[in-house]
Amino acid sequence: MTVSPAETPTTLSANKALRRLFLTLFLRGRSVRGLHKSNLPTSLPKKLGLTLLFYALFGTIAAASGPKPTIVTALVLHTMTLLFLAMFIAASSGEILFNREEADILLSRPISARSLLWAKITVLLQVALWIAFSLNLVGFVTGTLGPDGSWLFAPVHALSLVIESLFTAAAVVLLYHLCLLWFGRERLDNIMTTAQVLVIVVTIAASQAAPFANEYFAHSGGDLARSWWLVLIPPAWFAGFDDALAGSHALTSFMLAGAGLLVTAILAWAAFDRLAATYTTNLQQIVESSSSTRSRPAGASGGRRWLERAVERAPLRWYLGDPMTRRAFLLCTAYLLRDRDTKLRVYPSIAPMLIIPFFLLLNLRQGGAPTGDAFPLIFGASYLALSPTLALYTLQYSQQFQACDIFRLAPITGPGFLCAGARRAVLLLIAFPTVLIFAIAAYAIRHNPTELLLLLPGVLALPLFAILPQIGGHAIPLSRPVDAAKSTSRGLMIFGFLLISLALSGIGWLAYTFHLLLPALLLEAIFVFTATTLLARHIAHSAWPAAE
Repeated sequence: MTVSPAETPTTLSANKALRRLFLTLFLRGRSVRGLHKSNLPTSLPKKLGLTLLFYALFGTIAAASGPKPTIVTALVLHTMTLLFLAMFIAASSGEILFNREEADILLSRPISARSLLWAKITVLLQVALWIAFSLNLVGFVTGTLGPDGSWLFAPVHALSLVIESLFTAAAVVLLYHLCLLWFGRERLDNIMTTAQVLVIVVTIAASQAAPFANEYFAHSGGDLARSWWLVLIPPAWFAGFDDALAGSHALTSFMLAGAGLLVTAILAWAAFDRLAATYTTNLQQIVESSSSTRSRPAGASGGRRWLERAVERAPLRWYLGDPMTRRAFLLCTAYLLRDRDTKLRVYPSIAPMLIIPFFLLLNLRQGGAPTGDAFPLIFGASYLALSPTLALYTLQYSQQFQACDIFRLAPITGPGFLCAGARRAVLLLIAFPTVLIFAIAAYAIRHNPTELLLLLPGVLALPLFAILPQIGGHAIPLSRPVDAAKSTSRGLMIFGFLLISLALSGIGWLAYTFHLLLPALLLEAIFVFTATTLLARHIAHSAWPAAE
């Protein structure tokens, strides 16, 4: 059946309404629970502007080392942009493109699969472009000030950012689509969890390696021919686009630009055109798999799991205490190990906390510690002590937050056992293994077992950092809806704990410098034990906080 010209404006209006709807949902969030008139965002553009301001401030690192040849500046800018865009799109594409609850509503509407898909992809690209241009605000200026720069750099770089955003979105969407066909939704989510954590780790690693890369390319004069391996990475393609039109106009840059345009066109066709043909089928499969998952009994796998048996035996039984805490420990452990949504939120959020201390160790190996060998070790362990704090703050958010209301109806006085179980789960699964790996790495690099004493200020503080978020019965696991509007306040809280960690590191370093480390450790152990015991009793007798 053909579409008459009179129906075209209606179709265009529907597509515009879909794009506006998905953009509003993305910026505002999908849940309204916990939102009151007093804390509603006054303006979505204002909320978005604060986020983009953060990206713009982060992008100032591009100008930290001064003007460079166009190819060098463009390569640093595009590498940073690609990593951030890949992290954003990988984290957002699953919920935007293949949302279970959304499919229940939209599949019954007279909306074509192509219109629905393009509306969502347009929103992804729109937000990705906002992020890309915010990251490169300073880069537009530094690129024009290079030895071979000109006023053409700004418009050419803007065009290359559009192409790079399209490439990143197409690559992630295509990968998501292929994995969905090959592995199914549940396995795909596990793959995306691992990929997102790796992207964050690579982002931080790249930021640490950026000064060395700048120095290397400055000495090489920005000659890509001396680094043939760069032609294999996408940022070099888009950097070549900038250099070909607004830089040295080298033949190698034209070849890189052509490769980038060709690969982007192929990926865009494969992702956005071929995916549209099977998009409705994929949504239906997600709804059916979700229904079958919900209908399957929790214990259908047969037999008790090894962890359920382990918590009833020593030493876990001694560590966990009463039966209610053991049940809460099992609940939180199951979510941390098996729930896709929890893994996508918790592990990427703590990845930066885990990788930076290891860079401090590598800096020690190269003899680059300006404060000597003691402070990086003390600060690394103290920084790792923040991991349970951040994990507990993140663990309280869940897509299944309504299920936590059943605990309020149970004959218990408060959330003390839930908080205790979550605290022990985070310490056992995240904090203790990380500190152990850090200690092994420190010994492997330094070959001095006595220096492991420098890790004790942070190790001793672990229980206290884990209990601080739960004062007053707060940070109840899995009890709050996912709401990006609260990320700013959580960031300020984590920043406060970071200051405490820095203070702890400074005290430990001063005690080591004046040969008072052992007495300081003894005083810290007494303080942490006393404070943790009193706070644990306070939390155990806390009432349920007011429902939000």
